[in-house]
Amino acid sequence: MHKKAIIYMSISALAFALLNVFVKKLGDFNVYQIVFFRSIGSLIFTIPYLIKNKISFLGNKKALLVARGLVGFAGMTLFFMAIKHMSMGSAVSIRYISPIFAALFALLLLKEKIKPIQWFCFGIAFLGVVLLKGFDNQINNIGLTLAVISAIFTGLVPIIIRKIGTKDHPIVIVNYFMIISAIIGGLLAINNWKNPIGIEWLLLLSLGVFGYFGQVYMTKALQSSEINQIAPLKYIEVIFTMIIGAIWLQESYSLLSLFAILLIIIGLVLNVMVKQSKKLN
Repeated sequence: MHKKAIIYMSISALAFALLNVFVKKLGDFNVYQIVFFRSIGSLIFTIPYLIKNKISFLGNKKALLVARGLVGFAGMTLFFMAIKHMSMGSAVSIRYISPIFAALFALLLLKEKIKPIQWFCFGIAFLGVVLLKGFDNQINNIGLTLAVISAIFTGLVPIIIRKIGTKDHPIVIVNYFMIISAIIGGLLAINNWKNPIGIEWLLLLSLGVFGYFGQVYMTKALQSSEINQIAPLKYIEVIFTMIIGAIWLQESYSLLSLFAILLIIIGLVLNVMVKQSKKLN
């Protein structure tokens, strides 16, 4: 595993953790308005970067870039909706079963094989989700459903990014994602628009800052190393989110809830280890 990939994914995890907290803090705003501001805030970075470095906005693999944008919009929107229905650590943990769906998509689309022991690992992670639903009274069926569907869309993202490969600059990939999300989010937010007041402007605009750095460094990490090697580091976001949520929003977790979250992470990390050993053999 490349050292750079480790650093990139760690920065991405911290940025996304801060983004999660700010989304939760902005619970009074319509989710599409939050998506709009999160996207606009990132475009402030991406568009000048592309202009300055004379990089084409259109990119090379246009169909895949649009697909990545649409899939990313769906996953992000559903996840923001889920955060409104449960504690952040639980929402992030459930969204991170996305590697299970990524493996299924890889099986169907890239013809990658899944070992029987990997199904066992996936079973451990799913057991964690089931137990989390049972132990965490802050989770309702709506939140659970939204988080799982978000995980399905999120599972498609690394497959698309790997298909794009190094043919397109990471900022071009992020820019497509943000433009598509800004347009769709903005249009859907019109009917329930709420004018921000005071510090709410800062919170909303900062979503784009954290989202931008999280997205860019995640994309760089995925492009600079195999998905299966870098994937375990994504789960640092769960820890970051739970710590910040506990300090700032006074979110709390029972020991059983923490055990369930640990099961999810163990199942997914074991899966990565199995895939790594398969590559070495």
